[in-house]
Parts: sequence; structure tokens; C-alpha cells
Amino acid sequence: MYKIPGHHHISMITKNAQMNNQFYQKVLGLRRVKKTVNQDNPSMYHLFYGDLTGSAGTELSFFEMPIAGRTTRGTNAITQIGLLVPSFESLEYWKKRFELLDVKHGEITTYAGRKALPFEDTEGLRLILLNNNDEEIPEYWSTWEDSIVEQKHQILGMGTVEITVRYLERTAKTLKDMFGYVEVARSEKEAIYQSVAGQAFGEIVVKQQEGPSEKPGRGSIHHLAIRVKNEEELIFWDKVVKDHGFQSTGVVDRFYFQSLYFRDSNGILFEIATDGPGFTTDSTIEALGENLDLPPFLEEKRSEIEASLKPLD
Repeated sequence: MYKIPGHHHISMITKNAQMNNQFYQKVLGLRRVKKTVNQDNPSMYHLFYGDLTGSAGTELSFFEMPIAGRTTRGTNAITQIGLLVPSFESLEYWKKRFELLDVKHGEITTYAGRKALPFEDTEGLRLILLNNNDEEIPEYWSTWEDSIVEQKHQILGMGTVEITVRYLERTAKTLKDMFGYVEVARSEKEAIYQSVAGQAFGEIVVKQQEGPSEKPGRGSIHHLAIRVKNEEELIFWDKVVKDHGFQSTGVVDRFYFQSLYFRDSNGILFEIATDGPGFTTDSTIEALGENLDLPPFLEEKRSEIEASLKPLD
């Protein structure tokens, strides 16, 4: 059986791509590695931020939806994104930076066994910085030397992702029985699962919460994508998903990676995505994120697509 080597990316909704672009590049110091469009609705931007090349496990992805309303928080949703930073000193650095830049944030605390600093972006998306404490990270994660943030405190990549559900055991069963995640901590209404032993880059916290489901809007999380190596593994997992009684989209070619989508029995949308070919398949490393890149099947509509999009710095 194949193993899940960690998170691939996570996708959110933004109402304003320009404001989003400013926050994730100029405040968090991430690199915009791909400026493209939603392949299912090319009238909206799809922006990716990450490390030097947008390596799997570092990617934060946003769909721009100008009509997006306010998120009404609730259960049966992905509710928080962990981002790894190198050290406790990095948490102190970021706390001062957030104070200086007027970013909404909390105090340094402990989350999932790590020292942590919760904060929100300009649209209320909940994120939390986690002390990686010089632990192992995937060897292919690459530092972006032109970041506005000094290298010793830069965000490394994705850490613990939080999912809040009405029925904890249902999502627990998906993670453990289908994907082989290991339960490493448990209380009455919370459990922690890891796809790679001891590592936060494949960690998921599942919280149980009753009440109405979240109503998504700006600053909400659309789906979590988990990693697989290649198409062969993706086809394997497609069968596993279907054998467990879930409806799968089947393999979808996203040009930069191949993927499939399904919802678990709490309605949480998961994507399974391949590592490659990656964002350099139609761009040099130096030019990543600078131009509007379109997959080949949308290239013939470039003029129409560009006319529907507002210019983005």
C-alpha cells in the first residue's frame, strides 16, 4: 500500500485578489509562484503562493470570487491552516511584525504540542504559525532568497491543518482506514493524525463540534489536497476512495499536477494531487508568478480571459 507523504496544497476563497496578493507576498513574505485562472471558471484568478518553486506542501492557493460574502463559521469545515517557521525566536519575530503591520493575532501559545502564534489574514482566514524547532522538512522545499522576510524566520511550508466536524469518528475513519494516517493523540472531542510519524507537514487535527455547518465565503477554506508521487499512485487511491463507498471525480488533469476530488461523510472536500510536473512546466524559475499562465486547453481563449480579469501587480 502506498503512503501519503504529507500535504500538497490548500485552497481558499478571496474576494479581492489584489489585497490577497499584497498580504501573502508583502506581509507573509511568500512567493507568488503561479498566476493563473480557475480551470473550471476561467473568469476568476487562481493564485498560488509558496517557496521558491511552489513545492508540494508549501502551496497556499486562492480562488478570487468578487461576489463572495462573509463566512459564517461553523462545523463540517476545514477551519485553520498551520504554517511552519524555523524556531521559537521566529514566533517572537512574527509577533512583532504583526504588531507593526497591524495584523490581527493572538499571543504565543501551544497548539498540537508545538509553540504557536495564531493570526488572521485581511479576510478573517484563520492561520497559525508553528515552531518547527529545527525538525526535518521535505528535502525539496527551497528558500526564496528574494522574500521580504529574512531567511532565518521565513515560513517553511504547511504544517498542521485543522478540520472541525460534527462526527469526529467519520473523518477519523477516512484518515486512518483509507489513507493510513496514525492517531497520535486523542481526547474526548479532538484527535491528531499524522501521515508521516512525528512530522507536522502531514498532520491533521480533527475537532468535534455540534451545530450548523459553516457557510463559506471570503476567508474560508475550500479544500485540502494531500500528496501522492505520480499518476500510478493517484489511480490506486481513486480505487481506494471508490471501494470505501465515496464518489470520486476520477483523475483530473490540472496541467501542473493531476488530481482527484471526493467528500468524506462529514462533507469535507479532499483533493489528492501528484507532486509533478509542477509550476516550472510552463515557466522558468526566475519568472514564476509574473505572467498569466494558462494550461494549453485554455490558451486559445487567452484574449477573452485576460479581458475579464483586473490587472494584478
